[in-house]
Amino acid sequence: MKILSIVGARPQFIKLGPLSKSIRSIHEEIIIHTGQHFDRIMSEQFFDDLHIPKPDYNLKIHGGNHGEQTGRMMVHLEKLVQKIKPEAIIVFGDTNSTMAGTLVGAKLQIPIIHVEAGLRSFNRAMPEEINRIVTDHTSSILFAPTKTAVSNLIKEGLEEKTYLSGDIMVDALLENIDVAKNKSTLIHTLNLKNEKYNLLTLHRPYNVDDPVRLKLILTKLAQSNKQIIFPVHPRTNIIIKKNNIKVGENIRLIKPQGYLDFLCLMDAAEKVLTDSGGIQKEAYILKKPCLTIRSETEWIETLTHGWNKIVNPENSQFVDSIDSTLKPKAHDEIFGHNVAPKMLSLINEYFLQR
Repeated sequence: MKILSIVGARPQFIKLGPLSKSIRSIHEEIIIHTGQHFDRIMSEQFFDDLHIPKPDYNLKIHGGNHGEQTGRMMVHLEKLVQKIKPEAIIVFGDTNSTMAGTLVGAKLQIPIIHVEAGLRSFNRAMPEEINRIVTDHTSSILFAPTKTAVSNLIKEGLEEKTYLSGDIMVDALLENIDVAKNKSTLIHTLNLKNEKYNLLTLHRPYNVDDPVRLKLILTKLAQSNKQIIFPVHPRTNIIIKKNNIKVGENIRLIKPQGYLDFLCLMDAAEKVLTDSGGIQKEAYILKKPCLTIRSETEWIETLTHGWNKIVNPENSQFVDSIDSTLKPKAHDEIFGHNVAPKMLSLINEYFLQR
């Protein structure tokens, strides 16, 4: 069977790694990279680190407003899909690449497989939320990573095509954490071997595109009693410099990191501060307390199990909430294991029944 995988951003590359390996064991796979993440560290190095086959096509589409970017992707994807004639299309997560691939496949009547289905923030001001809803209601197979995701899909009338697969990021992380520790020299290079620090990532537009909001976050974090390592997104770094935002002495800006180096940074950190959905999961799997700088999270289980907490920089207790957070004693398996083989089995079963 010919299967087309469409990716465009960091979390999608990570999810693609173990699934691509499973698919290629018995099927033909073609990979299209939309180019949504175009920086080498944000894109090409992930393929190198995870030993993912190089994309067969790179559309190099990035920048522009959401509608414009999605539209440009659709124009190019439609031509390629008509040329490739896949029997199925796999999309991942909730980006514009996800939406573009879904709409093109659906209009060409090709079954869509959505990896990481059923997530809901219930905040439609997030472009990702719109992408999730449209993708789930348009896809043929929904791989839900958690019981909460399954429940969301059932409430929306999508039970018949929903499968509790577990989260494929578990496979990617467990396959690569030992490799990362053996291969990466970043902790040594940054002189962090005996240092205690928190790891910060920010990329959501409402946190980084508004200089006032970004300044508030960094000003508050400067009051923390912990060193903070901040791999800063290129776009965010431009906003910091352009608006002369002062960065506290305890906040160390470094360049974006490849997957293996970033795993080592996270594994050695005391806590993780982030607005990323994927990093909330990785922090949980690595047993790191996570502070999520958002008003909500899709990963409800990380909250209910005590490993994640929503924190608001506008709250006077923002820094205290971070510094006082302790590591819970219990740690349950909430994201499954051996997820890629399970997905492959379900895909095969679906097409055998058609």
